[in-house]
Formats: sequence, C-alpha cells, structure tokens
Amino acid sequence: MLIDTYDRVATDLRVSLTDRCNLRCTYCMPEEGLQWLAKPDLLSDDEIVRLVRIAVTQLGIDEVRFTGGEPLLRPGLVSIVEQCAALTPRPKMSLTTNGIGLKRTAAALKAAGLDRVNVSLDTLRPDVFKTLTRRDRHHDVLAGLEAARDAGLTPVKVNTVLMPGLNGDEAPDLLAWAVEHGYELRFIEQMPLDAQHGWKRDGMITAGDILSSLRTRFTLTDEGDGERGSAPAERWLVDGGPHRVGVIASVTRPFCRACDRTRLTADGQVRTCLFAREETDLRGALRSGAADEEIARIWRLAMWGKKAGSGLDDPSFLQPDRPMSAIGG
Repeated sequence: MLIDTYDRVATDLRVSLTDRCNLRCTYCMPEEGLQWLAKPDLLSDDEIVRLVRIAVTQLGIDEVRFTGGEPLLRPGLVSIVEQCAALTPRPKMSLTTNGIGLKRTAAALKAAGLDRVNVSLDTLRPDVFKTLTRRDRHHDVLAGLEAARDAGLTPVKVNTVLMPGLNGDEAPDLLAWAVEHGYELRFIEQMPLDAQHGWKRDGMITAGDILSSLRTRFTLTDEGDGERGSAPAERWLVDGGPHRVGVIASVTRPFCRACDRTRLTADGQVRTCLFAREETDLRGALRSGAADEEIARIWRLAMWGKKAGSGLDDPSFLQPDRPMSAIGG
C-alpha cells in the first residue's frame, strides 16, 4: 500500500512514457521545443513493465494511466500495454494523448488491453488550433477521436484548456459538439506547467467562468461529491443527462485532500504530486540490481512524505522546475 501521513492511499499510477511531443502547445513548451532526455536516461520498456508490476502486485495500484509528452511516440507502447494487461490483478488502463496518430493505433491499443483514452483538444477551429499548438494537425486529432470511439476505447474523454483571447469563448460550442459525438468533455483550468514560465494567475479562465458560460446554453445539474469520489473533475449532468461535462479546477478549487495518485516520470523518478519539487529515484535502484521488495520499499517511503497540497491555491506559488512534458500530465 502507498499511504501518506494524511491517510491518503495512492491507487492510481500515472506513467510518463516519453518527454517528447509532436505539438508545441503554448501553455506547455516554447516553439523551438525542449532539450529532450537522452535515450539512456529513459526507462526501457522492460523497466516500465517491471515498475508497473511492482506497483500493481505489491503496492495496491489498480489503475494505470500512460502519459507523456506524447505517449503515442513511444515505439513499444502497444507491447507495454499488452504486458501490463496480463498482470494479476489486472489494472484498469487508460492513455492521455494529443490524438495525433490515434487513428492508426486505436484498434491495436484496444486489442492489447487498453480500456479508454483521454484526448486533448482545446478548440473546434483549425486556425485557433494552429495558433495554440503551432502545428496544422486539427484534422488528425478529430480523426483520432473517431477512431478511439469506433475501437471501443470508451468513454472517450476530451480535455480542454481555455485561454483568454484565443478559445475562451468556445465552451458552449465545445460541449454541444461533444454531446453530438458521444464524447465526455472535461475543462481544465490552465495550470503553471509551461517550461517558459509564462503562466499568470491574473486573467486565467476559472471554473466559475466556464460554468457561467456553459449555463448560457445548457442546464447543468451537479452530480455531487458522492459520485465524484477521488476523481479530479467535478461533473454535471447536461440538460438532465445522460451526457456529462466535467471541470477540473486545480487552481481555484484544489482537490488535494482526496488525491489518490502517484507518478512515474519518463526517466524513472517517483513524484508524489504533479507540482512536487522533490523526486525519488527508482531507475538507479532498478539498474543497480535491487530486488522488487527494495524498490517497493523506496516507493512507499517516497509516498509517505507526500505534502498536504499542491500549493496552487497560494497566490505566491512558483512553477515547478520541470515542464509537464518531462513529468507526465
């Protein structure tokens, strides 16, 4: 079991498979990209599978989310999913992706054992997409979403970040589109995860702003905390259901008290929080020949030191030293 001093138990593992990405989203990294991790620094496929196995069989993890960077850029992704699906007990498995390449891989991922996907899409307008991501790939994301739905990687969740002056007026249109296509839309408050440290609290579009915008067109009924559990998204029924919309208010309404996550970076570091400044090295233990029990001990000790909160609710919060692409969203 992965328990901390606040009696929170981590059962959800986020695994970053690579720091690389084929987009250059303005809220994540600079246009020229970043200095990527050297290949020897990355965990191998076998190392990833071993750490997931330890987490599932010894530490109580029952849900695994593969992230990046962009996880579809990992050559061994399908094999990693297949091997993790063969574990006993079998964890629930999902993938967070920008959707580029998903049309080509959705069926294979489903056959390997992946349960569902989260796809990032911030706009319905191709020109705005190009401005936000610095790439002309909007059509590829839409095709990837359709392929995921057709392959049965459901519920297909769409993650959206709204920013003033770009896509801040699109919330109602995005929800109408998601309902029409059978996707579950989740708005995420913009967080300080950009490598260039350009995020500013003042002027950000908050959960309250998003809900006010949605209510100009839809009736929203709060599902309540009983349905939410430890999930980060507060959810509302849209016009009485069955469709739902979620809002992840990481900045204005942090959910740290119910957090059940542990994170593994692409280079084999445990992070107790997306915004943690401390990391615990598992890669070194793996490569020095440590037994599974020793790796589990190190992981437990790391989680025991998890802090009470992320600090995002503190106006003086400073951004983490590592960008999201290196940590895993």
